[in-house]
Amino acid sequence: MQMNAFQTITQRLLLMGLLCSSGPAVFPQAGALPDPIQSYLQPLVDNHTIAGAVILVANKDHAAYLEPVGFSNLATKTPMRADSLFWIASVSKPMTATALMMLVDEGKVNLDDPVEKYLPEFKGQMVYRIRPALGQTGTVPIKPSELVPADHPILVREILSHTSGLPFRSAAQPGALDLLPLKDAVRSYADEPLLFQPFTDYSYSNEGLNTAARIIEVVTGMPYEQFMQQRLFDPLGMSYTTFWPSPEQTGRIATTYRLSKRDSLLEATSLEATPIDQLTYPLSDRQHRYPMPAGGLFSTASDMEKFCRMILNGGVLDGKRYLSERALRQMTSTQNGGLGGTDYGFGWAVSNGTFGHGGAYKNAIDIDPATGRILVFMVQQNGPWGTPAGDAILPTLKRLANEFVAPPSATHSP
Repeated sequence: MQMNAFQTITQRLLLMGLLCSSGPAVFPQAGALPDPIQSYLQPLVDNHTIAGAVILVANKDHAAYLEPVGFSNLATKTPMRADSLFWIASVSKPMTATALMMLVDEGKVNLDDPVEKYLPEFKGQMVYRIRPALGQTGTVPIKPSELVPADHPILVREILSHTSGLPFRSAAQPGALDLLPLKDAVRSYADEPLLFQPFTDYSYSNEGLNTAARIIEVVTGMPYEQFMQQRLFDPLGMSYTTFWPSPEQTGRIATTYRLSKRDSLLEATSLEATPIDQLTYPLSDRQHRYPMPAGGLFSTASDMEKFCRMILNGGVLDGKRYLSERALRQMTSTQNGGLGGTDYGFGWAVSNGTFGHGGAYKNAIDIDPATGRILVFMVQQNGPWGTPAGDAILPTLKRLANEFVAPPSATHSP
């Protein structure tokens, strides 16, 4: 039987003394050895489908692969680094949901409780009689004549599964996502009608996860960001995960690019740099920028690995339990009833036994419990990929990543 990619590279590394027969991988310098992931991605860098990325593959015990490819800045030809930072956008959602589920484990929050039990401003919500079409801003005008009372108060489980009817964002929210204190942002959600009766449809909603974060504040008496730091980031050793990158960290943030044009004859793409259009600069400003639980975090591939390994290990990492197995099963199984033709848990997208989440700028995490594989894909690309090759990146990386954690075959053909 033919050896898989991980076995082939492992044998080469063993011969070079770069990898022990047991324990975590000791990674060679980027590009020192050919490998399937680099071989796949490098042509996409060369033809400007992507500027650069960081790819990490891990199992429940340690990382099996960590490599950057391409550039963090095309203009300066600055190579991408394994410890480059990225705005992970909605990949923040699984972490916020995890924090809320920790309080469910502790009996401080009940998934079947009405949100108004914790946030009284949500009492008496109204609903659009007919679900309105959303504009480009994700908001709709309020016409009282078109409103009816909610069949039931929205529940905690519904804000975690995008079935509450809360819109994507509030009309009271400025253009950027980080300009309102969480308390004020969530109060504005309660003042607006729901798009549909709770748990009759699905609508992806930043408001829902932000509301969950506000419940964390009310229940614990602690700012959301402080809870995240003390209960998740510090214990897990996620040293570079933050809403406010320091000046040193800002220098390691990968530049964001978007497709500027495409030559249909040459199948060539051109990328242009763009600021993070949903956040406010300077990013380190703690006086005017506020944490956005549904999509405001910055992180590195290695930090995301630690979070994902805790999830893959059933809520435990390095002997410390963060979540119960029951909470993990709830988070990572379908909780939205398949509404909207999609499967979503509590803060996690679910698909054929795997679960994960993507972000606005194409970064993603994906966990496959059956194979014990974690994939972390860190990239900063705004807007559509614009090419079939770009659209195929994440599915292809999942397939290649599976080869890195596949168990060794019992026998091999000569």
